[in-house]
Amino acid sequence: MTSEFTPARFKPSPDPTWPRLRALLDPYPAGHAVPVNMTIGEPKHPFPDWLPDMLGQVQSGWGKYPDNNGLPELREAISAWISRRYGVDTDPDTQIMALNGTREGLFGAALALSPDTKNGDHPAILLPNPFYPVYGVAALAVNAEPVYVPATRDTGHLPDFASLPADVLNRTAIAYVCSPANPQGRVADEAYWKELLALAEKHDFRIFSDECYSEIYRDTPPPGGLEMAAKFGADPERVTIFHSLSKRSNLPGLRSGFVAGGPKSIGEIKRLRATAGAPLPNPIQAVSAAVWNDEEHVIANREQYSAKFVQADHIFAGFDGYESPEAGFFLWLPVDRFGGDGEATALRLWREAGVRTLPGAYLSRTVAGTNPGQNYIRVALVAPIDEMTKGLTRIRDHLQQ
Repeated sequence: MTSEFTPARFKPSPDPTWPRLRALLDPYPAGHAVPVNMTIGEPKHPFPDWLPDMLGQVQSGWGKYPDNNGLPELREAISAWISRRYGVDTDPDTQIMALNGTREGLFGAALALSPDTKNGDHPAILLPNPFYPVYGVAALAVNAEPVYVPATRDTGHLPDFASLPADVLNRTAIAYVCSPANPQGRVADEAYWKELLALAEKHDFRIFSDECYSEIYRDTPPPGGLEMAAKFGADPERVTIFHSLSKRSNLPGLRSGFVAGGPKSIGEIKRLRATAGAPLPNPIQAVSAAVWNDEEHVIANREQYSAKFVQADHIFAGFDGYESPEAGFFLWLPVDRFGGDGEATALRLWREAGVRTLPGAYLSRTVAGTNPGQNYIRVALVAPIDEMTKGLTRIRDHLQQ
């Protein structure tokens, strides 16, 4: 079956998420003297207190071109962390590359690894819907067809890739999966991974596993893509994982992450970086190595989020449709009582309660007349717990009116 896909038919959302949100809310004043911003997932917990002093000790690194693939000490620290966290051994020289933020990696990996054709047909790239916008942009950049796979309550808030027609799966080159999921907070467990890996082996596609929220969970650490590939004996090149210090260590401004996978895959990603990438400055790399080697601040960070989960559960106890997140730091709140319109609800919450939230439709794509985020708002739990409590209480009170 020949695909009739043409890139012009498949465009990202009409406007990028944040300009779209500002256009919705900024024309109106806050409906409260003390506004609360719960839109962007920018961590507000403290980062390691020793970091500024260490950064001051590595100033000579600014005078050198950055190591393109990551300083040896950074790649070794990442490899050691992967071993501690997932029980998987990786070669720091051939299986790991430092990233200038995981968004760079999630985009660049598609450029490096997506083929021009798949089984003689136009390649497809599978995306969860809702999704992180860079997945869709990456698919378009490599002239692949983005296939938006609903991740709804009916599918356990994870995409059911196996439900796709065989003709789509046979031309699939890459499937993006995010676990813990943004925005739903759902974790892909071993059973999900076993099925996904079997599907990828059968139809010979790659899995790009976005694991940026992996260290924010309640009790059980979420499994990772390399861990599951090793457990189920998958091809080492089958899974490529992406991690970040933004959420784990409250360092979004550091723009430090990594990509890891099979040697052939990482080799191709390195080749792209060598000519078209933007490596991390050496002082940032040196500090990043120390951050990956330290787990105490991660445990303290997770404890703070655990307290926030408990508080959110208390505030929304009995709220129709509320689902407590397994991991991550977002609430994915249904707004059915307002006609299922997350955009109208977000505007009302801003104008009447002074709380900024993100309409779920801004994170989703309308397919066949249905947008899986339409009747949701996303609420970030990143503010200090007192501020978060005020915001959540106002949201609950207005949604129950």
